[in-house]
Amino acid sequence: MTDTGHVPVSEQPLVAPSASNGLLGVFSRRYLLRLLVRREISARYQGSFLGLLWSYINPLTQFFIYWFIMGKLIGMAGRAPNYAIHVFAGLIVVHFFVETFNAGTRSIVRNKALVKKMALPREMFPVASMLVSLFHVGPQLVILLVACLVTGWSPDLVGMTAALLALGIVMVLGTALALLFSTANVFFRDFSSAVTILTNFVRFGVPMIYPYTLVAERFEGHTELYLANPIADAVLLMQRAFWTGTTDDPAAIALVHMPDHLLTRGVIALGGSLVVLVVAQLVFTRLENKIPERL
Repeated sequence: MTDTGHVPVSEQPLVAPSASNGLLGVFSRRYLLRLLVRREISARYQGSFLGLLWSYINPLTQFFIYWFIMGKLIGMAGRAPNYAIHVFAGLIVVHFFVETFNAGTRSIVRNKALVKKMALPREMFPVASMLVSLFHVGPQLVILLVACLVTGWSPDLVGMTAALLALGIVMVLGTALALLFSTANVFFRDFSSAVTILTNFVRFGVPMIYPYTLVAERFEGHTELYLANPIADAVLLMQRAFWTGTTDDPAAIALVHMPDHLLTRGVIALGGSLVVLVVAQLVFTRLENKIPERL
């Protein structure tokens, strides 16, 4: 007597070895994803004398350059109290996005040996790049927290919600763009160079080295197009979470230096980033079967 509840293997439909459920397939293979992330982190610091200390040195160096050149020489510090924390809060978001976008774009080509030999969701490589970038956010947040606590800062619910929204926007949008451009980079290697150029504009397209009030003044309050940039929203959210609380009058600073309905804007930016992620997944799924032959 046969069990009608099970279909014999010989009668099951054929499925490609690398077939997956897209990003859902990536997180269903969490063990393999962890291996990829650990491999990437180990490779980055292999043979390094200072090792993970570079995760602190690199952002501190960038911070010092922006603080000294823009704050001291150009005089931006006069426009924003505790300018150093203002810059560093934004720098965390920008660095997270730029690293995710750049590394994610190159991730499939860089791992072409694994792509050709192993049956695994190819979305795993851009996702792993994002998680490696998120790993480096940790040391930067430690530096920021120490600096904030020295000024007498204390966390608040709205601020922590803003910080989570900021990180969520960068995680989702960075992964979406990494998916799109990693596929494009397989077909045309020029895309990795184009992404490097694009990310150069990110630093000046967000209120990091200059306050948001400067944008509002220059555009006379017509800032909707500027705020349509999700990374600009993420920077403002991170500054609301940490920078405003280090000033003498956080409520007044938030009223002057932050746009209206910032949390609502953050939720909309996160929703828009999720839409971009869905589109990126559809494009990736459509093209991924052609990836091995183009590598």
